[in-house]
Amino acid sequence: MARVIAPLIALVLGLCVLAGAAGAAVAPYAIQLAALVADQAEPFVDSPVERADGPQAPTEFDDDFGEVQIYDVLDDGTLEPAATGVAAEVWNQFVRMVGADVAGEVIIQYRAGDAPRSDTLAYVSQDLNPQYWTLAVNLATADDPQLLVATLIHEYAHVFSFDADDFDRKATSCDTLDLIEGCAAPDSYLYAFYERFWSGYTDAVDVENLDADAAWEFYLDNEDDFVSDYAATNLGEDFAESFMTFVIEDSFDGPGVVAQKLRFFTQYPELVELREHIRLEFAGELGLR
Repeated sequence: MARVIAPLIALVLGLCVLAGAAGAAVAPYAIQLAALVADQAEPFVDSPVERADGPQAPTEFDDDFGEVQIYDVLDDGTLEPAATGVAAEVWNQFVRMVGADVAGEVIIQYRAGDAPRSDTLAYVSQDLNPQYWTLAVNLATADDPQLLVATLIHEYAHVFSFDADDFDRKATSCDTLDLIEGCAAPDSYLYAFYERFWSGYTDAVDVENLDADAAWEFYLDNEDDFVSDYAATNLGEDFAESFMTFVIEDSFDGPGVVAQKLRFFTQYPELVELREHIRLEFAGELGLR
């Protein structure tokens, strides 16, 4: 569930964003590998260090960003210890986007690294308690306000589309969509998106695909159906990239599949409201009229 960098491409609707091609599956795989290692040994985490202006965040090695600072997210959306500098600015951007109450309700940990050479922009990973998530951000994206906001939109789309309440982890059979997260509820965002846009393919990659080469071939065969090549990675990335584009684009007219995907979100008043909030709050960063 990471967003990765590749050359700029023009979306079908005219928006230019950064998306992934070859190598797009590196970050998700790294997260899964890290989780397997964590089951066998406690990760090395430095203890907080006291300084004149308060405690400094502990650090930990991250496969994507190298050394990262680790912050606990409190119920009110604030961080412990308090972040400073670019790490604080990026977190505040996320809180502006989703609201302090939502940030405190769904994000349990914030990881901030600065890795200009990494091809990963950010990622989210679900906690062992699926109600909670970790948000990790490459602070190098802060140099490009539009890219940063677009990336945060993408990552938050993963969070709400994989909401724990929309999946039954204890189901013994599934008539909808059987994912690692569980059996998707019939009224879940992701199942509706799957039924509308993925169920009819005969050549689709697996809905949980992480193979970048397979995704690239799938994209080349169905280029007009996706807002970016990275969207063709799997169902979750298609949903997140499409929602990000839905928020940023001014309009989504037309008969094509891409336009249909963007209009898909208009059937949910809460997502329309979220779009309008983000566009108003970040009009300057997104270059909106």
